[in-house]
Amino acid sequence: MSKHTTKLDDQNIITIAKQRYETQQRNKLPSIVVNLASGGEIYPKTHPLRSGKIEMRYMTAYDEDILTNASYIREGIVFEKLLESIIVTDIDIHEIASVDRDGLIIYARILSYGAEYPVVVTDPTTNKQTKQVVDLTKLQPKPFNLIADDQGEFLYTTKSGIEIKFTYLRKFTDVSSVTDLLKRIITQINNTRAQSDIEHFLRYEFLAIESKAFREFVLQNAPGIDYTYEFEGEDGGTFTAGFQPAADLFWF
Repeated sequence: MSKHTTKLDDQNIITIAKQRYETQQRNKLPSIVVNLASGGEIYPKTHPLRSGKIEMRYMTAYDEDILTNASYIREGIVFEKLLESIIVTDIDIHEIASVDRDGLIIYARILSYGAEYPVVVTDPTTNKQTKQVVDLTKLQPKPFNLIADDQGEFLYTTKSGIEIKFTYLRKFTDVSSVTDLLKRIITQINNTRAQSDIEHFLRYEFLAIESKAFREFVLQNAPGIDYTYEFEGEDGGTFTAGFQPAADLFWF
């Protein structure tokens, strides 16, 4: 064996040893099993996340470095990298649906810095903005009543009788066009799963009125976290308003 090959083998051994050591140390940290917002219903029957649960550990100071990494912030992958670091369950982060990731980020915030999160909302009785504090532990998943098949896909039938199967596993919040969204989430048209057939259907057969109804159905029934919350008004009463966690979720 050449000296060059020997050096490569030695480096691989060192790398593997470091990875094992890091895994062992991280496994010593306290962790918790949390429920997915989707209840696991959007994953194939054989997928480990079909159980609706995932294990994640508490953050350390080292993990905080991820939140301030300029490169991650610039690329918009800070939360993705954070989850990649703190999820204990043996799963590829990209296999976790975006509709579930938001809930996991909320759990990470609770485990790391507590449940109190300051927000600014508009009091409808005075029409003035008011500073409030949200208890993140009170947030609940949206009701999700769709029934998936063994592949984690859902069936929708148009008024004209066309059967469409779709998935919530693919991200659909950053699409650039209607057809981009549809191509991303539709997995089957009637009995065909060929991408060319799906594209032909979208271009020449899927009427706009039916496309709109389908998109509304998908979005209205999507699982996720319900960000409506009951706040205390200036008059002593309460009001319900929605809020959206911002980039400062981990800073206060």
